[in-house]
Amino acid sequence: MKNVGFIGWRGMVGSILIQRMLKKKDFDNINAIFFTTSQYGKSTSNFNIKNKHKKLENAYDFKKLFELDIIITCQGSKYTDKVYFKLRKIGWNGYWIDASSNLRTLNDSVIVLDPINLKYIQQKLNMGVKTFVGGNCTVSLMLMALGGLFKNNLIDWLYVSTYQAASGAGAKFMKELILQIQYISKNIPNLAYNSSYNILDIEQKISKQMYSSSFPKNYFHIPLINNLIPWIDKKMNNNGQTKEEWKGQFETNKILNTNKIIPIDGVCVRIATLRSHSQSFTIKLNKNLSIDNLTQIINSHNKWVKIIPNNFDDTINFLTPAFVSGKLDIVVGRIKKINIDKNCFSIFSVGDQLLWGASEPLRRMLKLLI
Repeated sequence: MKNVGFIGWRGMVGSILIQRMLKKKDFDNINAIFFTTSQYGKSTSNFNIKNKHKKLENAYDFKKLFELDIIITCQGSKYTDKVYFKLRKIGWNGYWIDASSNLRTLNDSVIVLDPINLKYIQQKLNMGVKTFVGGNCTVSLMLMALGGLFKNNLIDWLYVSTYQAASGAGAKFMKELILQIQYISKNIPNLAYNSSYNILDIEQKISKQMYSSSFPKNYFHIPLINNLIPWIDKKMNNNGQTKEEWKGQFETNKILNTNKIIPIDGVCVRIATLRSHSQSFTIKLNKNLSIDNLTQIINSHNKWVKIIPNNFDDTINFLTPAFVSGKLDIVVGRIKKINIDKNCFSIFSVGDQLLWGASEPLRRMLKLLI
């Protein structure tokens, strides 16, 4: 059996990866070795996995890492920077599977999303490529939702507005959003039930509390509760895009391995939702399709896409982060032609970015290698 090292398995993406692997019995066919940056030497007895080493190994022990056939890491970019290039330099020739973003731009890396680019992954495997990276969360969710349109080369250009949950930034950001909710609840108690206050008075009191010096905003820097942040990641040296927005075009076209670049742009927004990302697409097609044609193409691409009828009840109940969280389903709805230009449609989609946007493509890549 292959020796597979797991790093960063305690974090959100890593823990979901382990849960999925346990559920799908993926550990049955590998020799699992768990690494840690801080607790090496401790027992792994709490893992209900048959084929595993008994002790946690040091994630910076290059001798131990060198013995691995496959490394799968959700530890983040800093760990990758410290380990990946040094490990390759000393001659390690194993397979590296990474959740972080900093290897995606390498010429000899493949961004993996096998329901979309399985043939390309297999082609690169046959060519000897050994580095496989999960894609940006919104890019992966977009491709899963609109895979049929991309596969049939129907997209002329695409503009997307994302509505990204706090968990996309990490666990500490998620916790801070909860602390912000708790702070408002604690400091503005029962005002909604007090008839002596009108709603504008309550709104003003909440707004005042949001900018209190003791309001929890160490990570978001501003209140996210009762707010949104139309900026994610750093500014790029181009036309005003953030890096999150830049990834839309770069990563999509790399995943698809396109000969002709598909233009993609948009605005990425952080919203006060704990989990699962939403996206609003404006799409210019190169063919005149009916809504029924478009819906059938989208629905037939992969088994995870679920079309939500464009009506009030289905939309508010099923086309939401709350409904999708924890599911592999990619819900797609609000499909309509728009009257701005010929062959233009708008579509709304929601998916759990901790699954198809992060852990699931890694799990499936490991399964392909095994």
